[in-house]
Amino acid sequence: MLIRKAVEQDVGKLNAVAYMSKAYWGYSKEFLDKSNASITVTKEYLEEYPTYILELNENIIAFYSFSFQPNRLEAMFIEPNYIGKGFGRLLWSDVMQKAKQFNWTEFVLDSDPNAEGFYIRMGAKRLGTIPSPVIPNRVLPVMQVKVE
Repeated sequence: MLIRKAVEQDVGKLNAVAYMSKAYWGYSKEFLDKSNASITVTKEYLEEYPTYILELNENIIAFYSFSFQPNRLEAMFIEPNYIGKGFGRLLWSDVMQKAKQFNWTEFVLDSDPNAEGFYIRMGAKRLGTIPSPVIPNRVLPVMQVKVE
């Protein structure tokens, strides 16, 4: 198992992981198609947002990314075959280590409503909600994480 910084050659696999991870929650194809733009990783994305991948047997199974203005976990996706098997907790541990390296005391994230429980178990607190950029009348939980 290896966690490393993503490179341009990883973009296709990162997009596949993000799409499959989002689809895991049973969303309609219409919803997934509308969401696709907001979860797509590009070469430019990698240049703007430090992105780290989790590889298992040389296969990318998960990734996360940060932004710095404000301090934010920009994305976190896990391939569905690995959800519920401890890989999210492993990835979260790395997120927290990186946040400490950045000298962050806290950061925020916008959660998929279905993933909110995971973030709460990891110690995040719900601050409120924001409107979904994809679907009218849908809100996303905004979470705050203290870095300890």
